[in-house]
Amino acid sequence: MTLFASIFVLCIIASFIQRTTGFGFGIFIMTMLPFLMPSYAEATTLTGLLAMSNSIYIAIRMRRYVHWQSVVPILCAFVVVSTASIFCLHKIDDVVLRHILGVVLIFFSLYFCFFNKRIRLRPTLPTQIGTGVLSGLMGGFFNMQGPPAVLYFISTTNDKNRYMAMAQIYMLSGNIIMALVRTYNGFMTPTVGIDYLYGIGGVAIGTTLGGRLFDHLSNGIFKYIVYTYIGISGIVILLTAGR
Repeated sequence: MTLFASIFVLCIIASFIQRTTGFGFGIFIMTMLPFLMPSYAEATTLTGLLAMSNSIYIAIRMRRYVHWQSVVPILCAFVVVSTASIFCLHKIDDVVLRHILGVVLIFFSLYFCFFNKRIRLRPTLPTQIGTGVLSGLMGGFFNMQGPPAVLYFISTTNDKNRYMAMAQIYMLSGNIIMALVRTYNGFMTPTVGIDYLYGIGGVAIGTTLGGRLFDHLSNGIFKYIVYTYIGISGIVILLTAGR
């Protein structure tokens, strides 16, 4: 399969996952994209741009569901931590961190699957800041800022549309900020621009297909799908951590 076809197909699948669950674009595509790009930093940059494009359409369409008081504190903490993480990216061996990340995601997936009815996170400022810090670390190092914010948003609302709207506004804002920081660090190369053009068509197709599935999911089933994919993400990260 050619480079063009590989990126195109990866973007269809990643966008379908993101549109259906509210996150996961980076988690899926970063298992393979680094092997198609000249450097890991360029792979994270391309992933961020494509994920941002995926979120723009969803965020605009569902903007009326956004509760800004729940998003802004998380986003502020995310900006500070993710920026610092990106500046440290070239200095850190991420293998150990990815193993820890995989285990943590699997633990949270199982915990929320079995005890989600007992869990009700309160939208307090400390909880929001803690969520933003965790997301910033994951976003800066791995371009996988979704899981902490996803667990927060889905635990503080019972409406899948409100959850999806807040998740996509958060993802969009975070990816815009990280794109600017990565550009400053020299990661926005001509290769990234060309490969973005390869992938944007796949993003459009995957987003459309995922939206059709999302519309037919009940709130109850939707939560379990999100929790399950978090666990799958953890397994994927563990399996690919040493590659």
